[in-house]
Parts: sequence; C-alpha cells; structure tokens
Amino acid sequence: MSSPAEPDRLIHPPARLRLMTIVCSVDEIEFVTLRERLDVSDSVLSKHLTVLADAGYVQTRKGSHEGRRTTWVTAPRKGRRALQRHVAALREMIALVPDEV
Repeated sequence: MSSPAEPDRLIHPPARLRLMTIVCSVDEIEFVTLRERLDVSDSVLSKHLTVLADAGYVQTRKGSHEGRRTTWVTAPRKGRRALQRHVAALREMIALVPDEV
C-alpha cells in the first residue's frame, strides 16, 4: 500500500486553510472582508497573505472601493490547485482511519 499524499505545509495551518477556502470560493475578496471573516488582525492577515503570495497561492492588488483605498485578494490557478491537492491529501489520510475510532 502506498503512503498518502502529504498535506501542503503552507496551507495546513488552520488560519491559512480557512483563508484559502474563502479566497478560492470567490473571484476576489476585499482585505477588510477577509479579515472580518477570519476574525484576525490586519497584521496577522498580512503575514499569512505574504507567505501564501510568496508561494504563488494568492495575489493581491491595490484598488479603491467606495472612495477608499483597499487591497483585493485573489487565488490564481496555482493556489486553487494547491488547495485541491491539500484537501485530497487530507481525505486520503482520513480514509485510512478505521470506522471504529
């Protein structure tokens, strides 16, 4: 039997997993909305976005919304595929757990 695929270490932390699932569920999301949905501070969200952006999993762009400057976050194809692989790896691991647990 082969061993299950490894989860993605960049996506695996709970806050990043939640972040990726939110960003991948929309075309783009405003930084403030994402911060509120995750219930984290600006600095915490910025740090997570930096890690994910460095890996090419998310992209940010500056813009304006309702007359104020804002940052928009999107998940390019690379990020969406990474999330799909991560979820598949978790499902593979879960499938190994006996029903009696």
